Amino acid sequence: MIKGTKQKTGQGLKAILNYLMEQRGFDFSGYPPLLLERRTRKRLTATSCPDYFEYLSFLQRNAAELDHLLDVITINVSRFFRDTLTFELIADRILPAIILEKNRLQDHSLRVWSAGCAQGEEPYSLAILIHEMVRKDGLSMNLHLFATDVDAKTLKKAEKAVYPPDSIKNIKYRLLTKYFTPEGTSFRLSPEIRKLVNFSFYDMLDNKHGVPPESVFGAFDLVLCRNLLIYFNLEYQETIFEKLYHSLSPNGFLILGEAEGPTMTWRRYFSRVFDFSPIYRKKSKRPGK
Repeated sequence: MIKGTKQKTGQGLKAILNYLMEQRGFDFSGYPPLLLERRTRKRLTATSCPDYFEYLSFLQRNAAELDHLLDVITINVSRFFRDTLTFELIADRILPAIILEKNRLQDHSLRVWSAGCAQGEEPYSLAILIHEMVRKDGLSMNLHLFATDVDAKTLKKAEKAVYPPDSIKNIKYRLLTKYFTPEGTSFRLSPEIRKLVNFSFYDMLDNKHGVPPESVFGAFDLVLCRNLLIYFNLEYQETIFEKLYHSLSPNGFLILGEAEGPTMTWRRYFSRVFDFSPIYRKKSKRPGK
């Protein structure tokens, strides 16, 4: 049983959250205290720590435990084609605009980054859309699709590409039967799509690499960073937006979560493509440049 009074519990939990902020930049101050307490308690039990201060000491001595704690606090839940309107716009408006420009420049490469990819539903959804478009229009296009996350366990699940029914409920039946194979009560994605995505560990606050090292140089035509910024405070959001801006090619597209938008500092460096969707385009030149 966890020892200590309610006040001591609150103080200990606050100290743990402060430590998470210092080490990883995640700001959970907006989360309901009881939810944070309940989820963090799971790690106290798993590590046999009697109270939150003992657990904080354990965290400080064991760097790997940070990942376990973040895993229970954050919810790595997603599904294919989550936010249907966004993916319809990507398929009908964004990708055609990118391809048109690529053809004009005689550039046959398409570079995409899914930041905070969880178990792979988002990048695989993109891979399916692009694969369908390339085949339908007879395009000659070299796809470089990078997907990153800070949770090594979810990345392993993403590479296996086996999903429960809830993850595939937004997929059209034609695509489901074409790209998935039933496996017990789950569905396995086809190797044809799996091989199109490069998964890797990457921390958005990494100060050594402005882009995922596997991508080498960035220059992404399309970046999806959805429902990730909500975990960071304003200072770290500024850092991430600078990284996102520089990771995009001139006039590249940035797609955020429904409740997200560029910070005040970076708002002038992006133009909103649609009033009803969080899709932005990098301005070819920074204002004042």
